[in-house]
Amino acid sequence: MPEARISPRERLVLTAIIELYIATGEPVASQAVARVFADREGLSAATMRNVMASLGEAGLLEQPHTSAGRVPTAAAFRYYVEQIRQTGQLATGRQGAHELPQAQSALSEAKRGQIENSFSGISGANEYLERTSHVLALISQGLGVALASATAAQVLEHIHFSRLASGRVLAVLVTQAGAVQDRVLTLDREMSLVELETAARYLNENFRGWQVERIRAEVARRIEVEREAYRQMLASIEELCKKGALTGGENPPAIFVDGIANLIMAEHDRERLRQMLLALEAKQRLVELLNAYVDGRQQEVRVVVGLDEASPAMQDLVLIGAPARLGAANLGTVAVIAPTRIQYQEMIQAVSYIARLSERILDLPAD
Repeated sequence: MPEARISPRERLVLTAIIELYIATGEPVASQAVARVFADREGLSAATMRNVMASLGEAGLLEQPHTSAGRVPTAAAFRYYVEQIRQTGQLATGRQGAHELPQAQSALSEAKRGQIENSFSGISGANEYLERTSHVLALISQGLGVALASATAAQVLEHIHFSRLASGRVLAVLVTQAGAVQDRVLTLDREMSLVELETAARYLNENFRGWQVERIRAEVARRIEVEREAYRQMLASIEELCKKGALTGGENPPAIFVDGIANLIMAEHDRERLRQMLLALEAKQRLVELLNAYVDGRQQEVRVVVGLDEASPAMQDLVLIGAPARLGAANLGTVAVIAPTRIQYQEMIQAVSYIARLSERILDLPAD
């Protein structure tokens, strides 16, 4: 850890340099740091140059040009997030990533009100995720990303069966994410219209709001427990399920992205910008990135400084992401991808707050 290699004075100076760089976006000169500590004895511009040289040797500062000031490295930003963690707001992660327990949110009342107003009128999961990407792009001046869970779209809203030709049934499945899936099922035995209507009614009345994988398992369980009472009806439902009535769709999870223009304005190296945009335009790469760093089974915000493992052109970007949930179900992931000179505490709290809004906004059953 960098903390073990630097002195308290160096730690103080490094924090000041990071915050000056976040505020201005310009390399920080020793004179600028000295002005911050003007009232502290022994911290002259000459002293600052020596301290900054030591921080550079530790891999925490770099000098873009010979005569320019210094800028923090990715390791410095990771160290900065670690210092925030030590105030009790963050919990340590691994390999430069850090986790934030569900924050008590130090966001101002005005900021919380702005966020909540932005979500007014939301009525569906996909609409919530799409709006989230837009809101996060606005408040972060970076890239707002919201990824639907692979299972979020497979929550039953309604199912209907229609007879076609002999031994064939049309199953129409409507999910709570708004997707409509239809399949032609080839059955091993003939089912009457009454059987099909009874099966649909049973599923809709008992399993609305359930994930389809859980429905199949529960139907099988009930057959064992109440085989005699429900034998014919549940056997019909089992047959329909086995033939694919409740099989999830093949479509990839939806991903919503907003704020590319923010990154274009922040990046001045044209070639690196081109490479970065190529990486971000590959939505599958973003899906893999979010799935790699944000665990939908947990409730933490993840902070990952330096995304060069995804693409070398993304080395100066930070990802701040969190899972959005509906009770026990994972709705998806919401995240910001922005330059490393982001306002960390505010964005960590904003991402956490928006992720937790999903249950209150959507008010959908989770079981």
